[in-house]
Amino acid sequence: MSSACLCAENGDVRQETREARAPKSVTGGLVASAMPLNDFPARASIAVSDIQRAVEFYEGKLGLPALQSGPSAAIADGSRVYGSGGGAALNVYESAAAGKSEATMATWYVDDIDHIVAELTADGVRFARYDGLQHDAAGITARAGGGRIAWFQDPDGNTFAIESDV
Repeated sequence: MSSACLCAENGDVRQETREARAPKSVTGGLVASAMPLNDFPARASIAVSDIQRAVEFYEGKLGLPALQSGPSAAIADGSRVYGSGGGAALNVYESAAAGKSEATMATWYVDDIDHIVAELTADGVRFARYDGLQHDAAGITARAGGGRIAWFQDPDGNTFAIESDV
């Protein structure tokens, strides 16, 4: 049931529903206003089986700075918060549920995908190649709708992407 209010505009009083006042998203759906999550930062959470092995990968191969370390459930020093793009971006934590998702966990949007993929490859990151897609020698493929994309996995099989609009 939608709620209604009497709204005064230029001296005219009219009835307006909550849905009519709610902001619209770019897809035309309503954007909730009771508890707006858009006021708060979001981070991807990545489960790993061994936090020390994850530290070697995320810090050593990807070059991400650890902004914070702490416990993960009952595991002392079992989590890290990694920064990217000027803020906190990934929560990496030790868990028995590590590597269970085949979906892309997070994507970095870059200006020069060739340069980034080359640097990561030089640091030992291996880029995935998927059947049905044509990849170049570095593992980069065309992205639906334009641009280019390359995927890689962490030691637990969590998948990440590098994307570029060019």
